[in-house]
Amino acid sequence: MLLSLGLCRGLLALFTLVRLTPVSSAPTVEDGELDVVARNILARATPVAPHFVIYSDAYVSGTTGPPDVSQVKGYNVFALSFLLTEGAWDKAYEWTTLTDSQRASVKSQYAAAGVKLIVSVFGSTDAPTSSGANAIYTANTMAAWVKKYNLDGIDVDYEDFSAFDAGDGKAEAWVISFTKQLRTQLPQGQYILSHAPVAPWFSPNIWGGGGYLAIHKSVGSLIDWYNIQFYNQGTSEYTTCNKLLTSSSNTWPQTAVFQIAASGIPMSKIVIGKPANSGDADNGYMPTSTLATCLQTAKAQGWTGGAMVWEFPDAAASWIKTVRSLSWPV
Repeated sequence: MLLSLGLCRGLLALFTLVRLTPVSSAPTVEDGELDVVARNILARATPVAPHFVIYSDAYVSGTTGPPDVSQVKGYNVFALSFLLTEGAWDKAYEWTTLTDSQRASVKSQYAAAGVKLIVSVFGSTDAPTSSGANAIYTANTMAAWVKKYNLDGIDVDYEDFSAFDAGDGKAEAWVISFTKQLRTQLPQGQYILSHAPVAPWFSPNIWGGGGYLAIHKSVGSLIDWYNIQFYNQGTSEYTTCNKLLTSSSNTWPQTAVFQIAASGIPMSKIVIGKPANSGDADNGYMPTSTLATCLQTAKAQGWTGGAMVWEFPDAAASWIKTVRSLSWPV
């Protein structure tokens, strides 16, 4: 089995750390133990595809922060939403209200179940480029938040449509600078760094600044995967397996899964995002049984990205069990 580049770098950092640990009476690798920091690096190491990601920003009565991990069985990433330029809100904020010991307990339970805990930033209510936020400062602040609250990484849900639609390249340049700075603070292989663009932003001939293809060309090697939003783009967009996988509409040309791959995005990094039900998005909903068939079809053609859903609790263990049933059964 081949390791991802990020994981290789993470393990290299781990081995370097162990090699440089001074000899003392403390347990050593030879004693069958790892340095605490080294163990933390291994625990955070970026998972390989497929990625099964669930977001949550909804208030759930009786639950502060993530749900009991049994409720998200079948996923391997849980995204607390959202950390904004003005601070933490919703599930991200709830995470800050827990004590250190409570957060450590949740992290331990999630880690034991193979589920990474990350924070998602921006979302639809935050427009960092249009509002004039400094990309470097924002990246440093948000990376520090990830470290302070001991999370496994960060998801960049950049949805500044006004900046993108301007076509002057400022949106792409902002995202590129932000991503580069995040990686200086959250090293690859030690922390997850995913992005969550809308599918149309991968169209090759629409966006004046090059869209997400330009972003990928510049910093794609720093991004672990893309949680692509194949919804909210039109009532008939991405609603059948053919439209989702093979041939998108003329409105958003060349933005189906295999068309995006043909533009240079690795299939292992293309995670198919869908709403949990018809009420969780304006459009683009697909029944779980249909989505399961689409994943089966795509996997047979070499795709390994995985699936993303917006959001818990409308989607939970039963949702992903059905979606994975024909491709990667739980």
